[in-house]
Amino acid sequence: MSVAPVASNIITRPVFIPRFNGKQLVSNRDVVAGWASAIFLRHMAMQCPDMMERPETCQSSFDKLVTTARAAAGTRADREMGTFAKRFGFQRSNTAEANITTITSADSNSNPNSDSWTEKSRGITSAHQLTDETALEAQKKLKALERKHRWDPNLPADTLEDLDEAVHAHDLQHDVSIVGAFEENSPYPEVRAAVRNYDEDVPANTVRAWTIGLTLTTLGSAMNMLFSMRSPSISITSLVVQLVAWPIGIAWQTVLPNRQFRIGKVKFNLNPGPFNMKEHTIIVVMANASFGAGQAYATDTLIAQRAFYGQDLGWGFSLLLTLSTQMVGYGLAGVLRRFLVKPAAMIFPYTLVNTSLFYALHDRSPTDPSKANGWGISRYRYFFFVFLGSFVWYWFPGWIAQFLQVFAFVTWIKPDNVVINQLFGGSTGVSLIPITFDWTYISSYFFSPLIPPWHAIGNTLIGLVIFFWCTAIPLHYSGHWWNAYLPMSDSSSYDNTGSVYNVTRILTPDHLFDEAKYKAYSPLFLSTTFALAYGLSFAGISAVIVHTALFHGQEIWDRAKASKADEEDVHTRLMRKYPEAPDWWYAALLLTMLAFCFGTIYGYETHLTGWALVIALLIAAIWAIPIGMIKAITNIDIGLNVFTEFIIGYMQPGRPTAMMLFKTYGYITMVQAVYFIQDLKLGHYMKVPPRTMFMAQTIATIWSCFVQIAVMNWALGSITDICSRGQTSHFTCPQARVFFNASIIWGLIGPGRIFSPGQIYSSLLYFWIVGAFTPVIFYFVARKWPRSNLRYLCAPIIFSGTGYLPPATPLNYLSWGLIGWLFNKYIKNRFRGWWMRFNYVTSAGLDIGLAICSIVIFLTLQLTNQTAPQWWGNVQALNTADIQGTAVQKVVGDGETFGPPTW
Repeated sequence: MSVAPVASNIITRPVFIPRFNGKQLVSNRDVVAGWASAIFLRHMAMQCPDMMERPETCQSSFDKLVTTARAAAGTRADREMGTFAKRFGFQRSNTAEANITTITSADSNSNPNSDSWTEKSRGITSAHQLTDETALEAQKKLKALERKHRWDPNLPADTLEDLDEAVHAHDLQHDVSIVGAFEENSPYPEVRAAVRNYDEDVPANTVRAWTIGLTLTTLGSAMNMLFSMRSPSISITSLVVQLVAWPIGIAWQTVLPNRQFRIGKVKFNLNPGPFNMKEHTIIVVMANASFGAGQAYATDTLIAQRAFYGQDLGWGFSLLLTLSTQMVGYGLAGVLRRFLVKPAAMIFPYTLVNTSLFYALHDRSPTDPSKANGWGISRYRYFFFVFLGSFVWYWFPGWIAQFLQVFAFVTWIKPDNVVINQLFGGSTGVSLIPITFDWTYISSYFFSPLIPPWHAIGNTLIGLVIFFWCTAIPLHYSGHWWNAYLPMSDSSSYDNTGSVYNVTRILTPDHLFDEAKYKAYSPLFLSTTFALAYGLSFAGISAVIVHTALFHGQEIWDRAKASKADEEDVHTRLMRKYPEAPDWWYAALLLTMLAFCFGTIYGYETHLTGWALVIALLIAAIWAIPIGMIKAITNIDIGLNVFTEFIIGYMQPGRPTAMMLFKTYGYITMVQAVYFIQDLKLGHYMKVPPRTMFMAQTIATIWSCFVQIAVMNWALGSITDICSRGQTSHFTCPQARVFFNASIIWGLIGPGRIFSPGQIYSSLLYFWIVGAFTPVIFYFVARKWPRSNLRYLCAPIIFSGTGYLPPATPLNYLSWGLIGWLFNKYIKNRFRGWWMRFNYVTSAGLDIGLAICSIVIFLTLQLTNQTAPQWWGNVQALNTADIQGTAVQKVVGDGETFGPPTW
């Protein structure tokens, strides 16, 4: 193909002009030259295949292209080609400029605050000739892009405006340029900052990756399982594994020989070159799949059965339950791929922390200060500085000066004043002045605030302020629900004396519900925020379905009909060279796990019927796409745990074991499907072959199930007095105890005695209606004012963004929101270059430093029963009504009760 027609066509045509805050950043001519040089680079690669490895052999081809560029675009193109000359070592003759500047790079603009997304890098695979056929195809693609991204909250407003204008302007050249920009890189600054838009030809499916991955999977699964049975517990995260795997991989490449081995017909190399990012990704994905969210959820059911119900159904039941609950969602994920992995809009922000850390560890190139607001430090060095700072700092709030955790200075003035502790406390209060210096309080429940986009944080804060300040405070002091006798905010259940609800007082010796004992004892009472949290959970479940239907229904329908090639994302295009994991793999896995599910409930005494299991799995399947889309766009989790408890409590009351299994199948199936998809997106960004990803995720999960069941059975059989409240080493099984209590409340007492008409909390059922209608209102508001900030309102996040509250507190959410605003609103807008280079690396450094320090403190001090320094900051500052849980307005006298006379 001749280069000259391409150059003359494209360089002289008007193209998409990048903007930021409504201002045009560069001239038309600048942008056109950028497009030209990218196309020339592609043609150079075609004419001189050795360009990347031996650019010195391509000098003559480069000279010809420079001549063509000068003829088409003058000195602007000369500057662009000069940049590539500098990059590849070509000799530049008669170049007009000594100091070469470019308008684009793989990380950011030369203007560090720009929002240009026309950046190019090596690996560009297409040029756009303006033939009539190409232009018509571009018009079709443009309309499809506008339809898919119409309600996309992550797409920059200026980009969305240009997209909308192009659809109505019918400028064919403009259409081609915008479609080209979408195809050559991600339109999202977050993704461009953390993901490269080219692939590297390095091995992923290696002995090294599998050995390191399975070894760390074994250690992480065993530690998380064991320590989950202790209070306080600790969890090894996949970010820790990502950091630990890196020196192990480097040591492997240094020590082991680079030799080819053969076992039968199988050939392999123990050291196939430098430890690379694709191998590193495989290791992290194994950790994510096996223990990234802690121990397997089903183990809480198993421990509750054995330790609290005295029901041991054996190893077979334990393995079947754990394998089926962990992996039936993986089969479901096969259907979700086209909706949640391939679309560019499905970002999955948490994966960007992983990708940024990969680049920081493996790429030590310096930072260009002109593109990072003056910062020249490499991401590698910067990460370790942040990591070290986080590690050192956490010794203070974590051990030396624990008053820094909840810096509620107002409560120190009046430590026994109930109202002050309720309003300003950070443990059982609503924290009207939210201050903490502990990264654990900021990030422990809902990940780092540097990850989610600002609109997600803003919606969460809207929900918090409306429901937990403006509603909870007046509701609590109104005396409704007898709140004066209860804490304002905690996650315990209470009886009519203000004591924690004693579930043993309503059970028969066989752990069945005794209604006579229940009527003689007490109805169930909840703290104000806990009761509201149930109502908000109801609203969130209905809102996410309606919201998805209104805002994403057309998109889902289009993708359901679309062919596999009908995608605009550069990363999807780059992944086409790797064979997909066949649909029949997922179908076979799904059918196998369904057989395990039915074998679990019918082969053992579980009291869960087959039709109830089908309903649980249908709930997971129906809500998987809506909840997955919310997760992918905002990084906010919406859970089905309360919903599944509510449903089974009405369907099969009086069956606590059935309740636990229904909840596990209905809730965790969806969670595992979404997190499997999130890991696939990580592999998608890192260009790991999909078949290798599938095998890594499934094999690691299967192996971790065996490891966790072995560790759990060893602990239950070997640790003296395990799961008792006075266990000497604190192995009190706190999570399984909560699971047991929930099974009593929802499985025995049942939602009918709590929420049905005539019961104490019956008014919370109206939240189902509120949740269903609110997205409709927001939808019409967004249609009326499509370019206003009102389009960012998201009902599922407003209702369910605070889903961890309680046990989380308003302090956790408010501090998380303030830090999120600082980084993802203020710094992102004011210092875009720094943000694109360092934001996610900062998040990784803070999280890993905290995690490593927590592990050190746990293993060296807490596990050995050491006492923290005894001084004011660790004693008197913590002796407030808020922290001690005694901030209650009224206390009943001996023999007195509160609440309704009958129940």
